[in-house]
Amino acid sequence: MRKLSIATLAGTSLMALAMPAHAQTLREALARAYNSNPTIAGERATLRASDENVPIARAAGLPTVTSDTGYTENVLNSGNSLTSPDRQANAGLNLTVPVYTAGAVSNSVRAAETRVEAGRSSLRNVEANLFTDVVAAYMDVIRDEAIVGLNQQNARVLGVNLQATRDRFEVGDLTRTDVAQSEARLALANAQLRSAEARLITSRENYIRIVGTPPGTLETPPPLPNLPNDPQVAVTTALDNNPALEAAQRNSDATRYDINVARSARSPRVNVLLGGNYYDYLGSYGAAAAQSLDQSGFGTTAGLSLSLPLFQGGRPAAQVRQAEARRSAAIETTTATERAVIAQTRSAYATWQSAQRVIESSQVAVDANRLSLEGVRAENSVGTRTILDILNAEQELLNAQVQLVTARRDAYVAGFALLASMGQAEARDLGLDGGTLYDPTVNYNRVRRKISDFGSDGVPDPVGTRTVDTPAQTPVVTDNPELGDPALQRPVDTTPRNPAGVRR
Repeated sequence: MRKLSIATLAGTSLMALAMPAHAQTLREALARAYNSNPTIAGERATLRASDENVPIARAAGLPTVTSDTGYTENVLNSGNSLTSPDRQANAGLNLTVPVYTAGAVSNSVRAAETRVEAGRSSLRNVEANLFTDVVAAYMDVIRDEAIVGLNQQNARVLGVNLQATRDRFEVGDLTRTDVAQSEARLALANAQLRSAEARLITSRENYIRIVGTPPGTLETPPPLPNLPNDPQVAVTTALDNNPALEAAQRNSDATRYDINVARSARSPRVNVLLGGNYYDYLGSYGAAAAQSLDQSGFGTTAGLSLSLPLFQGGRPAAQVRQAEARRSAAIETTTATERAVIAQTRSAYATWQSAQRVIESSQVAVDANRLSLEGVRAENSVGTRTILDILNAEQELLNAQVQLVTARRDAYVAGFALLASMGQAEARDLGLDGGTLYDPTVNYNRVRRKISDFGSDGVPDPVGTRTVDTPAQTPVVTDNPELGDPALQRPVDTTPRNPAGVRR
């Protein structure tokens, strides 16, 4: 149940560093989005920023060293002052070592570490949502290409039907009403085709937005594995693995440490102080004073400082109450997220099951309408059915085909969304391990114990690819026998009949 391998969803291997010009398989589309989508790249950067909160929090408990230098020029001295130099220079070095912070530092570090874990879960959730969007966009293109193909075929056949109807009208075999009915049905078919083409363009542009490249020719994805047979099993798995719920729980845990940090503001602080100072009067003492006073020297200090807050105007208590209120909000957010996960999982399961039933019913409808169309055509050839009956039968078959294609898309997308709710549709589950899976712990381990004040990762370069250079999409569909129905390729009988109903 834990492993959903897209190796079973596509037979080709992932080549993350040398992707094809156009994604041909679902696996390639998922890999390209994983490596170049700006949403997931931004979430990774956000997580790296959260990683830095750990060394920031730890720095408050480490020694600090400061240096002070100065130069003073006394522009006005009393005439009888023998010990005031005209000028002086000094340099000092001070070391402060925190000894006791009442748990402020340790709790701040724990809160930062817990929020890093929450950020990792949020990244997993973004990955799952991205992959769900990729699957939906991929299936939308396949669905709309099929619908355009069906409507193109229907329009072509109706065009032939119209011409045949006009020919039979010319010889007196049909009436003007038959011609008008054929004309009306062809006009309606052309309108449906234009709408289908617009939806296909929209689906292809949405694919580009998510994946980053035009779809090209997409292969039919194989079945999804490891789908649950019971909604309660799905919910139980989701409550254990859903990344959005895990992120909410980690954020709630972090607020416990925030309360302890706020309480530490009312406690004493102890620091060890060490200092050294060099001074030089630069020979500015008078001759008499210079005989008894040193012109330069060095001094050191050592001590222990105790800071005991007595009255801070109610600020610490307000901060404690604020932290407690934020923890309350985080607890309620966790509960709300849990509710949402349960509802989302059950809804996805119901949608998936419903789409399966629709597929079964639509397939029955397609088979029945195909048989009905053949029967109506046969009856028309002997004069017991009209042209309108054939047109209606063709339209019903087309509608059933469109419903079947749509149901297959809905079932696949709902099934993947169900796996995403269960926490089984992330990069680590999808078999995208061709060498470049993003590991969020690498950056964390790199920065968590850094103490240097000088360091930078440099000016960031864009990761997400731009799509401004991709061509505007068209509704062109490559001729594919799978996009049509052979039953719709046969036009009406073009051979006129004599009054006795016998074809001439």
